[in-house]
Amino acid sequence: MPELPESDAARRRIADHCLHRTIAGFDLGEVTHVQLPSEAERERLVGTQFSQTRRHGKYIFAGTSDGPWLHIHLGMSGSLRVYDEGETPPDYARLIVIFEGTRRLAFRDPRKFGRVKLIEDVDAFIAAKGLGPDAMKMGDNAFAQAIGSTKTAVKSALLDQSKMAGVGNLWSDEALYRCGIMPDTRGTDLDGKAVAHLHRAVQDIMGHVMAKNADYSQLPADWLIHHRKDGADCPRCGGTITKKKVGGRTAYHCPDHQTHAG
Repeated sequence: MPELPESDAARRRIADHCLHRTIAGFDLGEVTHVQLPSEAERERLVGTQFSQTRRHGKYIFAGTSDGPWLHIHLGMSGSLRVYDEGETPPDYARLIVIFEGTRRLAFRDPRKFGRVKLIEDVDAFIAAKGLGPDAMKMGDNAFAQAIGSTKTAVKSALLDQSKMAGVGNLWSDEALYRCGIMPDTRGTDLDGKAVAHLHRAVQDIMGHVMAKNADYSQLPADWLIHHRKDGADCPRCGGTITKKKVGGRTAYHCPDHQTHAG
């Protein structure tokens, strides 16, 4: 599932390739069970331009010259692709933004859990969703309050979007793996040093993924993401990667070096 770094890579595709281009229309793919702007909302966007982008957690926003924002959430399998007229549109394209000239922006979503909606105010939308602060902008005290004061499993706390927005299953596992913390450790069982270490790990890991444009092949070979399989060898200590359910979510970890104490 796309998380903060993957969503930011998608945002940058809009920022780098689609700003200040006039929207001429839209094409729709197979849209059953897909949340997309209505025909009236699409007509409202024709003739406008994307003038800016924002991201909060996993939520992407493209602001138009006419005022409203196009909100994009990639869901479980969504992505954005920029291409030009004459090139083959991507498979599973649910919505294609047609710009004047040759530029196209496709929202593809094989599993149909993503959504594209028109909203009026980004900050009001974030507040209505009950989202916590963006994980990459979260200060030390806010992180300590969100994680260190909870009696729930630390992995569950990292995934709680009301505590912090943007961390998902993949990068929460990576951060806990780096810090040697068992995923089901309660936040209150971590001391201040362990919480601070986890905070640095979350932001360092996601920042590194963002710098690599969410291209996993460019990530270090000893990261968990390359060994995230039940029974795989742990590149850090030679132990065995194991999966377990934590708060209803599957967590991958190495019990040999990830301890409850952090």
